Amino acid sequence: MSNQDEALDYHSRGRKGKIEVNPTKPCITSRDLALAYSPGVAFPCLEIADKPDDVYKYTAKGNLVGVITNGSAVLGLGNIGPLASKPVMEGKGILFKKFADIDVFDVELNAKSADEVIQACKYLEPTFGGLNLEDIKAPECFYIEEKLREELNIPVFHDDQHGTAVITAAAFLNAVEIIGKKIDRMKVVFSGGGAAALACANLIVSIGVKRENILLCDSKGVIYAGREGVNEYKARFAVNTPKRTLAEAMEGADAFIGVSAADVLSKNMVKTMAKDPIVFAMANPDPEILPSDVKEVRQDAICATGRTDFPNQVNNVLCFPFMFRGALDVHAKAINEDMKLAAVKALAALAKEPVPELVSSAYGGTHFTFGREYLIPKPFDPRALLYIAPAVAEAATKSGVARRPIESVRAYREQLEHLMGNRFMVVMKTLKNTVLKYREEKKFVPKIAFPEGENEKILRAAKIISEDQIAVPILLGSKKQITSEMQKFDINIEGEFEIIDPRKSTLSQTYADRFTEKRQRKGIIRRTAEKLIRRRGYFGPMMVEMGDADAVVNGITQSYPEAIRPMVTTIGAKPGQRLAGIYVMNCKSRIVFFADTTVNIETTSEQLAHIAIETAKIAEGFLRSTPRVAMLSFSNFGSAPSEQSNTVQRAVELARAASPELVIDGEMQVDTAIVPEIAEEYFPFSQIQGDANVLIFPSLASANIAYKLLLRLGGAEAIGPILIGMNKPVSVLQRASTVQDVVNMTTITAMKIHNERGMVKNDG
Repeated sequence: MSNQDEALDYHSRGRKGKIEVNPTKPCITSRDLALAYSPGVAFPCLEIADKPDDVYKYTAKGNLVGVITNGSAVLGLGNIGPLASKPVMEGKGILFKKFADIDVFDVELNAKSADEVIQACKYLEPTFGGLNLEDIKAPECFYIEEKLREELNIPVFHDDQHGTAVITAAAFLNAVEIIGKKIDRMKVVFSGGGAAALACANLIVSIGVKRENILLCDSKGVIYAGREGVNEYKARFAVNTPKRTLAEAMEGADAFIGVSAADVLSKNMVKTMAKDPIVFAMANPDPEILPSDVKEVRQDAICATGRTDFPNQVNNVLCFPFMFRGALDVHAKAINEDMKLAAVKALAALAKEPVPELVSSAYGGTHFTFGREYLIPKPFDPRALLYIAPAVAEAATKSGVARRPIESVRAYREQLEHLMGNRFMVVMKTLKNTVLKYREEKKFVPKIAFPEGENEKILRAAKIISEDQIAVPILLGSKKQITSEMQKFDINIEGEFEIIDPRKSTLSQTYADRFTEKRQRKGIIRRTAEKLIRRRGYFGPMMVEMGDADAVVNGITQSYPEAIRPMVTTIGAKPGQRLAGIYVMNCKSRIVFFADTTVNIETTSEQLAHIAIETAKIAEGFLRSTPRVAMLSFSNFGSAPSEQSNTVQRAVELARAASPELVIDGEMQVDTAIVPEIAEEYFPFSQIQGDANVLIFPSLASANIAYKLLLRLGGAEAIGPILIGMNKPVSVLQRASTVQDVVNMTTITAMKIHNERGMVKNDG
């Protein structure tokens, strides 16, 4: 299938186009209908009529952006009209939703003149929280935006201008820092006199470049003082200069910023630039000059393009979703210069932070580090929302355009994490802070053994774990191999850590003695024990058993049974307790704990009761609310008596007897456990009332199937499995674990260590 056929199939298959509208409130019963429409809808209407700002409280206006175009300058396609522009505007809607959870109506206007576009937007103002102008030709786009910003009381943002400018300015700031030049002495040449070029020029003046040091070139050459036929927007950059051509302008220039057309910059022109030249060739799809051609003549150059196949891609998706997110959340009246500069600085700062593994994975495993080939974050960096939107919201607040100013940047950032379903991020931050708090109070940092110490992901995780002082990693394996891997992947662990090779350790004999003692009536003889203890999977748990480590984390290169077996044989379960595996599921609307997902094929009432109590204890360490445990089955409170449902009923009784303060109920179907309307109508006596956050399944099959269906088809995220019932803290990783998964599991393990030492209490 050709690229064209593939693209056409993508847009046409199934439901046509790329976007749809979904309800956010239930509309199932007659009661729902009466609330959603007549007569209930009259009440918010009257409230808004009395207090217009309440429109943000009772409607979607505060999260709704209009993407507006007349189709006069669509991508590289030109003036193809409003109808043909619709696929692009729908695409913009996808990006708003994907990256910032902002809803979009795309509005393609059959408007020929700038005044018609302005009038249409004025008519639409009550509908939207903000307007994103898109693909409108210059110079009309300048006039349209200026007028709308003067006359409307909502943010108006022409992304072709300002989105490009924000990303370019952030990359430019970092490039200037890398080459060590003073920004107010930089001589910059622009190729292009359209919307994007002029916006970029204006913004780099705002970050410190002197206007007189800018030479702006359009298709006819340099914009110089006195040149005829220049519109008012270009004329603002007219300077007194004898230079007339792009080639002349490039002589001695420190930087080139191209937002024009393919191949306008030659290698000979690049040769004449100053030392450490900056070349941003951003014409799409073909740049003004290819980076490979630049490097052929100037190895000292720093390059950027608008393309994905070269380093330093200037991509507007790094700006507009997050710019609008911050503006909408403070009910901003406008997007001003302060907000744009805040976005520039936030993006520039983010590029200097360590890049998470999930970003590297999205780019074929490439590892990015701030420097000449990584000036700005990648479009798929989820941290962009958390950097840019708070910076924009804070700038709006300080500059006086926010109707609802933010009081705490930190609280707003946590709100954004929840908005995007990143509850795990919030939860893990809370757990980490709790662990660090007790580390400081008790002067204790746990030691955690990692049997897969030669694995790249483990090494990268160990760096974070050590430097954040979550724990002291003990890496098991060949010291030579581990050191070699660290050098290979440029991993420098600056905090405390240890490397132990079980094949050479003097501890092996002592561990073999203890292992033989424990398992001699289970078929283990001394010779077998010696052989097993030299294996890292056995040596690590024995370190914990003998008190030389506080916990072990293993399994990233093995199956679950392979990883857990040595732990069971060396450490074993607590007397009278049952092993079980818990998954913490982020289902976007809530966090729910699933058990037992990994260990017990069938369970007795006593075992189910124990699993419920222990899972609730783990949940309490995560949640800021009381664990509410639902014991699941295929029946509701005796509606279909069977051996299994009776087992679950008995488990509820046992759990209540053993832990009277526990909020637990069952047996119940899963919808009874999680849908308040069902519980309220049919089971008002239930302690859970459709708000369960701990689900205990009657068998391994049901639990395993449920969590994997949610994970693969339901869009949920998972942390786990968290192992309960072991005599000492151990954790088993999944084979597909990421570096962040390893860090998360280690943080959870550290919390378990502190819990068992009586250090940690849930602060709520």
